[in-house]
Amino acid sequence: MKKLWQLWMTSALAALLLVGCGQEEAKPVENNDNAQQEQQAEVDEATFPITMTDAVGNEITLEEAPKTIVSMIPSNTEILFALGLNEEIVGVNDYDNYPEEALEKEKIGGQEFNVEKILSMNPEIVFAHESMLGIGEAGLQQLRDAGVKVFVVKNATDFNETYTTIEQIGRATGKLEEAQKIVEDMKAKVEEVKEKVAKVETKKTVFVETTDVPEVYTPGKGTFMQEILDMVNAENIAADQEGWFMISPEEIVSRNPDVIIVMYSYVDGIVDSVKARDGFDTITAVQNDAVVQVDENLTSRTGPRLADGLEEIAKAIYPEAFSE
Repeated sequence: MKKLWQLWMTSALAALLLVGCGQEEAKPVENNDNAQQEQQAEVDEATFPITMTDAVGNEITLEEAPKTIVSMIPSNTEILFALGLNEEIVGVNDYDNYPEEALEKEKIGGQEFNVEKILSMNPEIVFAHESMLGIGEAGLQQLRDAGVKVFVVKNATDFNETYTTIEQIGRATGKLEEAQKIVEDMKAKVEEVKEKVAKVETKKTVFVETTDVPEVYTPGKGTFMQEILDMVNAENIAADQEGWFMISPEEIVSRNPDVIIVMYSYVDGIVDSVKARDGFDTITAVQNDAVVQVDENLTSRTGPRLADGLEEIAKAIYPEAFSE
């Protein structure tokens, strides 16, 4: 089941990043600058009652901070817990595993969620996600028809949109001040990481893979991972192609990366397995023992730990920059 979930998440990531995102398929947005300005205006105040517009254009009015909350996706859950809403959260996704308190919450299902179970929890608000719209839209509409306030969170395509998402959820829950502190801390961490890698004299080439053989997927340009690699002063060997795509082991050998980053955990002993692939003994990354596994949740979940994910990627590529 865990492997299936990882593969499903990878498929969602691949679809989205074809249009410039790190996780799920995004819809074209017109006048993006204006849209971001409107989103920022929405999070500038935190008084109730409030009316907010979600990612699908629905207006949600809240008379007061919600006392019962259901979170339908891990990134939302991590944000809600970081805001200090442990008591208010009554239901989470089956695969929510961070923080540990999330494991103690009632589960609503996974990709296919249980509408009846959610309704039995009497949530004052349900935080859904744009990535769910293809499969879950019918269920979300059932919740709306039953009178439940459903707020569809926008799929963040970069760090700035992640900051806005955190502030929006903070505003909707009466925790705007806490949300702004989270964003402030994230930005500080990002600048700290960028400052350290800026001192690197020789830029390294990097290959990132998110699935194992025989179908190895990697992020190209226009992806969230590309933004991360740019931020940590590294060169993506797959940047000549757009979005997420499948690449052959032979092509990886040919491109000869200095570092290989493995972004999945469903295969035991994956680092040794990568090193043992046919022909990989000629790759610089393998020869220099620079095949590194990084927790995929740190970068695939656009929430408070994203800055930590940036740091882990930077450490995997330039460990010497963090040795002090």
